[in-house]
Amino acid sequence: MRIFLDTANVEEIREASELGVISGVTTNPSLIAKEGRNFQQLVKEITGLVDGPISVEAVAQEAGQIIAEARILAAMGDNVVVKIPVTSQGLKAVKVLARENIKTNVTLIFSANQALLAALAGATYVSPFVGRLDDAGHNGMEVVADIVTIYAQYGMETEVIAASIRHPLHLLEAARIGADIATVPYGVLQQCLRHPLTDVGIERFLADWEKVKDR
Repeated sequence: MRIFLDTANVEEIREASELGVISGVTTNPSLIAKEGRNFQQLVKEITGLVDGPISVEAVAQEAGQIIAEARILAAMGDNVVVKIPVTSQGLKAVKVLARENIKTNVTLIFSANQALLAALAGATYVSPFVGRLDDAGHNGMEVVADIVTIYAQYGMETEVIAASIRHPLHLLEAARIGADIATVPYGVLQQCLRHPLTDVGIERFLADWEKVKDR
């Protein structure tokens, strides 16, 4: 199980990287827009902070344009992965890019059937959006579990990224199910690190140390 940080904030990436717990980063146009910085400069900086995969989204809609944009994005760093929505045009692009050894993350997955088609097209990763499925009244983790089962059944190499993680239980469930990766916002990562009993334990240890340190 690996964790990718879901952010385009350089300070968050640097802090999480120093913890030694993240293996990659996922971004999207909304996260990048929040930073108010030059797109290429920001991506270049992120690729330098993390050795693992950095997902950057293509925004073109037609297959030929997606392919052209993906080639430009992939040239920005050896660890860049191109995010492509699961549409017919997107899968056409994924097929071509797979032959060119350009890694892709097929995103906006909301069903196991979509994930199956993406894998058959040659996707490196698929990203089922757990939180958004839950918001719509579905069980997002059931979809992730179905995808994991199908891929294992047929020995598919496409990796499953549990995306749109909203809280620590999502991360725990993704790990239990066997998702290869979870992409986690910085705030959720911090929630996973903290526990009130840990804080109480530290306070007690420090208090007891004050009693004995000068004896």
